[in-house]
Amino acid sequence: MDRNSAIGLTLIAFLLLAYFYWFSPSPQPVDQQAAQTITQAPLSVDSVQQPVSVPDSVLKKSFGDLASAMSGTSASTVVETNDIRIAFSNKGGKIESLELKKFQSYQQKFILKNNEYLKLISPKSNSFKLTTIYQGKNLDLYNDVYYTLDQKKSGDTTVVTYTLSLSDGTSVAHIYSIPNAGYEIGYKIVSKGFENQLNSDNLTFSWTDALQLIEKDIKDARTNSTITYYTEAESFEDLSPTGSETEVISGPVKWVAIKEKFFLASIISKKKSFPSGEVSTSINELDSTVVKTAAVKLAIPKTSLADGTADFKFYIGPNDYQIIGNVTDKFAKNVYLGWPPVYWINKFVIFPVFHFLTLHIGSFGLIIIILTILLKLVLLPLSYKSYLSMAKMKVLKPELDEIKERVGDDMAKVQQEQMKLYQQVGVNPLSGCVPVLLQMPLIFAMFYLFPASIELRQQPLLWAEDLSTYDSLISFSFAIPFLGNHVSLFTLIMTITTLISIWQNSQMTSVQGPMKSMQYIMPVVFFFFLNSFSAGLTFYYTTSTLLTFIQQAVIKRYVDEDKLRTLMEENKKKNAAGTGKKSKFMSRLEDAMKASEEARRKADESKKKK
Repeated sequence: MDRNSAIGLTLIAFLLLAYFYWFSPSPQPVDQQAAQTITQAPLSVDSVQQPVSVPDSVLKKSFGDLASAMSGTSASTVVETNDIRIAFSNKGGKIESLELKKFQSYQQKFILKNNEYLKLISPKSNSFKLTTIYQGKNLDLYNDVYYTLDQKKSGDTTVVTYTLSLSDGTSVAHIYSIPNAGYEIGYKIVSKGFENQLNSDNLTFSWTDALQLIEKDIKDARTNSTITYYTEAESFEDLSPTGSETEVISGPVKWVAIKEKFFLASIISKKKSFPSGEVSTSINELDSTVVKTAAVKLAIPKTSLADGTADFKFYIGPNDYQIIGNVTDKFAKNVYLGWPPVYWINKFVIFPVFHFLTLHIGSFGLIIIILTILLKLVLLPLSYKSYLSMAKMKVLKPELDEIKERVGDDMAKVQQEQMKLYQQVGVNPLSGCVPVLLQMPLIFAMFYLFPASIELRQQPLLWAEDLSTYDSLISFSFAIPFLGNHVSLFTLIMTITTLISIWQNSQMTSVQGPMKSMQYIMPVVFFFFLNSFSAGLTFYYTTSTLLTFIQQAVIKRYVDEDKLRTLMEENKKKNAAGTGKKSKFMSRLEDAMKASEEARRKADESKKKK
């Protein structure tokens, strides 16, 4: 690794660290009142489902004909499809629980080792409300009344209808359409004159979700859990993933999603946007079973109940880029692919290739190796140019060392003499740095690909049980500052191979002093930084480093150092005779050197006069 390649790698390292420091979301100040409201939301079975006992005479006086529907016996209706198992309750006509049949939590898979499904919605962790004012009284259509069930099949779709009918002929119904495959659930609220008895312009849909820990690392789960939403103004927004936050949505909103690392629970308006809403998240650091508590409030105009625009759908399922892109507008943004141009590289190149490989190859270790080989082939021209630059610097090493011995400790003079040598032999000192910098978007792309890929979730490789999180083959009962309570073996191997690679390349250069030490320090820094990252990511970097060894060995066979030395000697002779052809860069370099020499001369003259 020559001096300029080292500078390039150092810049990459600092840019990576600076990006994740400066551009990662910062914690927001906690709205204490909002956080308290979320924390105190009813989340237990008793508080959500069991109303305070009120005499029938009081109910009759307060709610009239509706009072007869405010008492009854709770009953559940279960619908099972290829992908989900969903239960509805006749009390409120709402979703009671929902399980994903193709997924399990980390605890279910690796600790309990049972065959239970992953439960995203349950009475203990979710609270639904649909509140309004009925004849001057507060009414919760999801928790205060019992509905009559009607269930039928329409093709491959199961239609579940819960209807509340009054003696005056008015009614309100919740209609759910559950297809035999997929994670979308159609939902309509249909009213026949019932809206005329409401004393508020809007109904308020409220959803409180205490996100349960379903992954291995609660810290990583909290960082990747938030609320996202998309407005009618075509703006994708999200709350701070690193803290507690409350946000009032003043304009129309098309959909809102409660986002976990690999799963989504969302409500989407199919016809008319929600006119306004409020979203909030809060964290209780002392509770290791709840990742975050998310709360959503959305306004539903009562007029939409009568005109058929109270037409929605739920998406409750995996945050899979290949699936959610077809759900609704900009829904795919829930999988974060990075910022441009990293986003474009991931969207149009990396993700499609990765997905294609997952369809045809069962081993994710082999998929990562093949993906790494393909990227190495794409970057081969840049790698060749970078290695050629190192070879030229190796040829020049004796002359560069001679300059240092002749000039001494005057670094400014050393650099001037080195630049003069580069000019004479026709070597661009940045030719080794530029190819490395051009690879940066791909380096960043991998940082987003593996942690965001649900395909890697709970996929084993060697000693790693789950490639979507860190491998903890080496763990401690205590926490080490900046490291945690484990050592990722893949990250350790990645660091060792990187250090060996740097040592090997440093044999070809004349880099000395702080720059040489920096080459070895940065991989150690990244060891601490990547220790809790996805094992798939660190396995990729390990594979990439090993393939670099092979690639350099192959390139070396095609780079003749004797020919390079002869070519540079000829360039030196031509430039000395004034017949050499100068590149634009070398011309600018020569002008810069002349300006530097002139400034130095004037500075020396000024010192002599004093």
